[in-house]
Amino acid sequence: MNASATPTGADDAAAPSDGEPVYAYKPNLVGSPWIFRLARRGLEWEYGRRSGTVPYDQVKRVRMSFRPATMQGYRFVTEVWSPLAPKLQISSTSFKGLMEQARQDQDYIAFVGELHRRLDAAGAAARFDSGMNPILYWPGVAVMALIGVALFIFLVKVLLSGDLTGALVVIGVMVLFVWQVGTIFYRNRPRSYRPDDPPPAVMPKV
Repeated sequence: MNASATPTGADDAAAPSDGEPVYAYKPNLVGSPWIFRLARRGLEWEYGRRSGTVPYDQVKRVRMSFRPATMQGYRFVTEVWSPLAPKLQISSTSFKGLMEQARQDQDYIAFVGELHRRLDAAGAAARFDSGMNPILYWPGVAVMALIGVALFIFLVKVLLSGDLTGALVVIGVMVLFVWQVGTIFYRNRPRSYRPDDPPPAVMPKV
């Protein structure tokens, strides 16, 4: 396997080395790219002048989530915690221009999948979570439900008044609300998972 994604401006730095899977992305337009390499000794990372290596058995926690961004509504993030490094974030999208974030779904799936396989093989005593923090998730679900009920009550009142145009507008708002906000909460339901079975809800679909 050789997963390699090279965002603009990082082609040379993110070139595969000795067949080791490499993944890179730019978190913003003007900053340095994050570069990750799955070496034999561990997960190597580089960001600007900072770099390091996290042995696979020293990874303490991994969290996968669905994180839409302003310019990219289909974005996924894998976070890795270890006492030997800052929190490492691997994003499925990369800045390509002033108003563009490019999807790197195929490379992201391959790299994150191989990372999980190596953590599993190393016997890492890591905690594998997906979705939002439960402290934020469940209050968010309650608020979303209240908004949904309020919209439904408003729709009934509009229908009783005979305003069909207004009712269509309210229905459109409800559909958009369920599609966007509902998708975020559906994909990000808090759960634990095994490293050999990452949840499809927090992985791009290719």
